[in-house]
Amino acid sequence: MEWIDELAGVMGAEPLSPDEVERLLQVARDVAHGVERKVTPLATFLLGMNVQQRIQGGLARAAVVDSAIADLRSTLPPAAT
Repeated sequence: MEWIDELAGVMGAEPLSPDEVERLLQVARDVAHGVERKVTPLATFLLGMNVQQRIQGGLARAAVVDSAIADLRSTLPPAAT
């Protein structure tokens, strides 16, 4: 996790909380197993872009992450969740 925290700093982002790490890894796993492994990085990139857009719109990060993950999950095949 030290590297991820360092990367967050380089990218000008707040480090991820332990809860965010767990939820993001879980949704990435759902994409990898329910859709296709090779699209997982693309899905998480789009998730991050969506979170950033919502934050720039004035919403709180915690609520935005929850909402963006829910939106992503709504697109997964039923067996993936």
